[in-house]
Amino acid sequence: MKALFEITLAVQLAAFVPLPAAAQPAGLVVTDAWFRSLPGKLPAAGYFSLRSNSGLTLAVTGAESDGCGKLLLHKSSGNGGMSSMAMVDKVTVPPGGTVKFAPGGYHLMCVDPRLKTGSRMPVTLHLSDGSSVIAAFQVHGATGK
Repeated sequence: MKALFEITLAVQLAAFVPLPAAAQPAGLVVTDAWFRSLPGKLPAAGYFSLRSNSGLTLAVTGAESDGCGKLLLHKSSGNGGMSSMAMVDKVTVPPGGTVKFAPGGYHLMCVDPRLKTGSRMPVTLHLSDGSSVIAAFQVHGATGK
């Protein structure tokens, strides 16, 4: 009986031991996060600012969200009046620096979007050190409002 009590107590105590949280990089801050949702099945774009308050160089290597079938890192650029868009493998954030994901530059491409204008959608950004950052993105319409 004593052994059964000790096992039961051990199981109950184990339920209260906190599990380690997912690694969060020190001093990496996401601000002004939003999606531009377009009509129909057109891809949406995600924009935000990413600031490093630490002495570490980190890179965003991927992203995911339940609001997107796929969420890809992209960069738009213009050359001689022509604009183009390409997928990128990573976006580096220098120590103490800021990288802006904004129209006409870096952005998240949300393929097969399941977004509702006016809602907030969590996005996980995967980083080069194996950690991740989760941020809530406000969903705006095609005009960005």
